[in-house]
Amino acid sequence: MKIIAMIPARYNASRFPGKLLKDLGGKSVIVRTYESALQTNLFDEVYVVTDSDVIFKEIEKVGGKVIMSKKEHDCGSDRIAEAVEQMDVDIVINVQGDEPFIDKLSLEKLIEAFRLDAKREIDLASLKVQMKAKEEIENPNNVKVITDVNDFAIYFSRSVIPYHRDQSLSATYFKHKGVYAFRKEALMDFYNTPMTPLESVEKIEAIRYLEVGKKIKMIETTVESIGIDTPEDLEKALKLFEDDV
Repeated sequence: MKIIAMIPARYNASRFPGKLLKDLGGKSVIVRTYESALQTNLFDEVYVVTDSDVIFKEIEKVGGKVIMSKKEHDCGSDRIAEAVEQMDVDIVINVQGDEPFIDKLSLEKLIEAFRLDAKREIDLASLKVQMKAKEEIENPNNVKVITDVNDFAIYFSRSVIPYHRDQSLSATYFKHKGVYAFRKEALMDFYNTPMTPLESVEKIEAIRYLEVGKKIKMIETTVESIGIDTPEDLEKALKLFEDDV
């Protein structure tokens, strides 16, 4: 299988504009993310795909592979799909541009799911992490996922799912981590399908795949993402980076 990583990179993030170009130990966040993806040695190629001239030049400056989006896109899947449409690849991994501390072990698990999928039942693979704190479970910014007995996603929601009606039984809650591994054909089907009804209500792109019949294998991980969504997150990332050096 030919496996590539795609890093979608928007400049105008609503909560923290320009965050991908902020300094993280002498290099920008997006360069750190790109280099971390390369250093995993899991991919045949690593690309940044962006709508920004500034980000394009930033990656070009370090000799990286970067693609400029030709269209406006509402989500990372669409941006990646446009970029890979003419590429000869089998599996595409979506690496978040604002997560420079890449969890290699979780990415290996995603790739292994496809290697073991002899019947080609998996269209996508993604990650879930268990939540225990009540405030985390009830936070609508945390997308929840429920799965069947074979760990295929049944539904994603910003609401609390499952609903814990019978308090005599224990309930387990999982947060969806937005790291995807796609078969190319599933990604292109997504790209060529208009936004679906439940997706538009919940504003969760993974739902579109379910609504058109795709199967999403969920892989459990215990590693929380270290994303940079706010200036405070950047300060935490700087401290973590300094501690690692």
